[in-house]
Amino acid sequence: MVVVADLVAPVTRGRWRGRGIAAMAGRRVLVLVPVLVAVSAALFAAAAVSPFDPLVGYLGARYESTSAADRTLLADQLGLDLPWYQLYGRWLADLAHGDLGTSRGFSQPVGELLAQRLPWTMLLVTVAMTVAVALALSVGAWAGMHRGGMVDRAVAASCVVLQGLPPFVVSLAAIAVFAVGLGWLPPAGLTDAGADPDLAQVLRHLVLPAAALALSQLPWLLLAVRESVAGNRAEDFVVGAATRGIDSATITRRHILPTSLAPFVTILGVRLPEVVVGAVLVEEIFSWPGIAGAFVRSAQDLDMALLAVLTVGTTCAVMLGSLLADIAVVLLDPRVRADG
Repeated sequence: MVVVADLVAPVTRGRWRGRGIAAMAGRRVLVLVPVLVAVSAALFAAAAVSPFDPLVGYLGARYESTSAADRTLLADQLGLDLPWYQLYGRWLADLAHGDLGTSRGFSQPVGELLAQRLPWTMLLVTVAMTVAVALALSVGAWAGMHRGGMVDRAVAASCVVLQGLPPFVVSLAAIAVFAVGLGWLPPAGLTDAGADPDLAQVLRHLVLPAAALALSQLPWLLLAVRESVAGNRAEDFVVGAATRGIDSATITRRHILPTSLAPFVTILGVRLPEVVVGAVLVEEIFSWPGIAGAFVRSAQDLDMALLAVLTVGTTCAVMLGSLLADIAVVLLDPRVRADG
């Protein structure tokens, strides 16, 4: 009977834990819908009181030579003179039918524009965050295990300095040193002028923007691992493993690092909005052909079809990413309850 109880108890706990995670995910998804509605409605309302004239972006250099009567006629044809709530209602109706609209600034369907640019943004963010996570786990774990040493102090000081540098400063410094000064890497673009976007060209041009984005996110992640590992070194299970003669590398890998992942994942989830902002700045500086350039231009030109989709999509990605991070924390740490 004891053996049966020992087998049934973990299964029961796992079942209740799974129900708790499902309930948490359901609550978050239910909250997501009104948040997206509120964000999109606020965006259209803010655009209505914006001092920027959307016709400036639409006409470009022709704006000054276009008469006031023609501007009024064009605004009427484009529906720019309608109240914001009518424009918002039209956008929602089109969205409900699967129509993302057409970008005025890029003169192409929004769906087509996203298909062209989104993969490059995903490539940049994936490579940068993979590098940042790998460095944070390896260097942070080593620094936490050797807390107070010279290397640990140097790592902590470097992180403090990097924390105070915005992504655009890191990007400009990388260009100044490695592109302009040393000439090792190209300063911008996806390929060299006139070259086809083959693998070698893309990877070579990806190095600097990915490194800049990774460095801008690395300090927060590395310090989280460092503090968590240093704190777990004094736990009873670590002391017990050491007294049994287990070597420090094994203790770090099998005991300390797994228990330190939950706070690390939490920080990673909290930093998601900063990752989005950092990617926008890095793409703009390095002229990376991702979604960031379209985001900035749509905001400048009040290209609402594109701006609304990008804003709602970004909000949704951040909230879902935060949910996945919370689920990972619950799965990693049995002490955490899935009631968020």
